[in-house]
Amino acid sequence: MIGALVALAPALLVLLTLGGLISAAETAMTGASRGRLHQLERDGDRPARRVNRLLGDQETMIGAILLSNNVVNILASALTTTVFSALFPGAIGVAAATVIMTVLIVIFAEILPKTLALTHADDVARLLSLPTLWLVRIFGPLANGAQWVVRQTLRPFGIRLGMETDVLAAHEEIRGAVEYHHSEGTVEETDRQMLGGVLDLADLAVSEIMVHRRNMQTLDADLPPRELIRAALDSRHTRLPLYRDEPENIVGVLHSKDLARAIAAVDRLEEVDLPSVMREPWFIPDTTNAKDQLAAFLQRRNHFALVVDEYGDLQGLVTLEDILEEIVGDITDEHDAPAPAGFEGGIDRAPDGSVVVDGATTIRDLNRALDWTLPDEEAVTVAGLVIHEAQTIPDMGQVFNFHRQRFQILGKERNQITQLRVWPPEPVDEDV
Repeated sequence: MIGALVALAPALLVLLTLGGLISAAETAMTGASRGRLHQLERDGDRPARRVNRLLGDQETMIGAILLSNNVVNILASALTTTVFSALFPGAIGVAAATVIMTVLIVIFAEILPKTLALTHADDVARLLSLPTLWLVRIFGPLANGAQWVVRQTLRPFGIRLGMETDVLAAHEEIRGAVEYHHSEGTVEETDRQMLGGVLDLADLAVSEIMVHRRNMQTLDADLPPRELIRAALDSRHTRLPLYRDEPENIVGVLHSKDLARAIAAVDRLEEVDLPSVMREPWFIPDTTNAKDQLAAFLQRRNHFALVVDEYGDLQGLVTLEDILEEIVGDITDEHDAPAPAGFEGGIDRAPDGSVVVDGATTIRDLNRALDWTLPDEEAVTVAGLVIHEAQTIPDMGQVFNFHRQRFQILGKERNQITQLRVWPPEPVDEDV
């Protein structure tokens, strides 16, 4: 009995070591910084070049690693079960082998090596790049065969995957590279925000960046021409929605250039034919993402759209400038009123570190301006976030603590929060 266990120990040690190295390689390869590895490769680092080569066909690499890891673990379990079945009668030997191998594999071939690999992913990936490359050469063809079987199995269910399918999204690759170079000091904060803004457009609905209907400036299409023209000239906007009967019944859009041409063509303002001047309104659903809407603006050569919900009710308007501001920040021109000192984008910075913000300030703008991380999944504006978290309409002066930050209600009109004071996030106690 002792002789059999002694003979089994070296084989188990070798197999568990191999399994641990394979698990460490898997974790390190998938967790390594692509930006740093590409930089190391440009500097002539051969291990980094091997890692990048492996990550170039990540699906085959992962398949080969998983296949080889399973072979090693199954072989170790089979040897242990054979020895214990000979030593102990009946199901006792199988049960003992199962318990022992589960503990050994989980701790020493999975958790321990993967934990070490996570803490030093770049270095471990480079260290294990050559063994992993040979592993892929040996088990890669078998892994490709397994992938082919999987694809053929999924085909009857209408799931079609090409062999070139990549498991990593290109946008996340770019975002990771930008974040890495920003942390290294080679990408400035403004560039990081602009690049991040471009990548975020596909996940940003126009309803999150539109001008809400409550803040829209509209004109009554039934006003006398002189009054309507005066109101249009007094506005700082070049495109104005025209309504009839009620403000949400938009019947057209008046462009300042069209209006100027119409005025120049007549002798008296009363002769201006406004119905012939206004353009057809363009309505878009509020679920449209900003990336698609940007493409639509460019294709249609129209920079102004009205946003409606699923019932066709007007929600607001969005312009090309609104989308561009998500990339480059606030765009001001000579007609915009200058912000007071310390007050930018609806954010007034106080000496104690807190900020006074409009309730309509978007969470995204606040996060970008102050480098905060307030969640914007359930609400678009700061006021909406407070109402969502409080599950009630707050009263004047109330103070709330959410997401390690404090919010105080400073202004309110009816059920609308108009102004808040927000304190920076409390530091995280890393010892807890």
